[in-house]
Amino acid sequence: MHSSAPRSPMFPVDASGSPVVESSESADAHRQRELKWMGLIPAVPPSQARKNKKIKKLLQEGVPSSVRYLVWCHLTDSKARALPGVSRVPAFTEIEKDAVKGFPDQPQLHMAQGTLVSLLQAYLSMVPDIQYSPGLTSIAGHLLLLAPEEDAFWIFASMMDAHLRPYFSANTNQIEVDASLFSKALEVNDPVLTKKLYVQLSIAPASITWPLFSTLFVGTLPVECLHRIWDIFLYDGMSFLFRVGLVVANSALECLLHPPSACLPSVIELLSLASNVKLKDDDVRKQRVKMEKQLKRTTQARPPTGVSNMQTASISLPKT
Repeated sequence: MHSSAPRSPMFPVDASGSPVVESSESADAHRQRELKWMGLIPAVPPSQARKNKKIKKLLQEGVPSSVRYLVWCHLTDSKARALPGVSRVPAFTEIEKDAVKGFPDQPQLHMAQGTLVSLLQAYLSMVPDIQYSPGLTSIAGHLLLLAPEEDAFWIFASMMDAHLRPYFSANTNQIEVDASLFSKALEVNDPVLTKKLYVQLSIAPASITWPLFSTLFVGTLPVECLHRIWDIFLYDGMSFLFRVGLVVANSALECLLHPPSACLPSVIELLSLASNVKLKDDDVRKQRVKMEKQLKRTTQARPPTGVSNMQTASISLPKT
């Protein structure tokens, strides 16, 4: 990876890089949010960012697209992970094919010597135990639409290290654990839907969580919603993906994995619903660790679509 100085766009852009036209009122609000972030980022150390209530409040209000990659750098503490001279592995056609499929309107991401292939080559060389999946291309591509290559690479590496590496490992324990936790949480929130999915339709829990979580909802949610989800995910961690997954499952049963926008609530309503899901984030984090240890002791690795027969631990829910 070659170094690249951070460059913040002079105006908000959408996922395709086109300028976003704003009213004078929304432009003023946008500038005020920009100023708040530019004042807060240097004041709060990256190691403390995910514990800071002011940052959480600003994330919920919405991150201006012009500073979003800087906020993501800060939340992932990606600068601290940066290493000089990361080498590349030979390109393979899967990345290029998935780039064309996932980003048909972004030809700069299709090239064999382009930024997307370069980023994934460097990462797969640095972390050889990762098994390639199209989800890697989807996540990396979205980062490159918002951030310079060097920043996108280290945000990606930080996201993988903190949250996603188990999803691309030969060991499927974490996939099984999250599938079991998700099915239990879904049962508590909507027992009728749970019966429909897992009993009547005989859907394996991992076949729901794997495509949603391993792509961070790329291809499931529209881009304008997706980036808002990532803003909060980078602060809250995996438990927020459970919350969003539960909302998506309740909003789009008949087309769960690829719901049209008409089936989903608005961005603001989706975030509100996710925040109010009956789920304790600390319990999800603790149960993930506990259940993974249990699974290592009692079972052998299974294919990603399988789910173990282990007893699903109970998730404590807030009192109503």
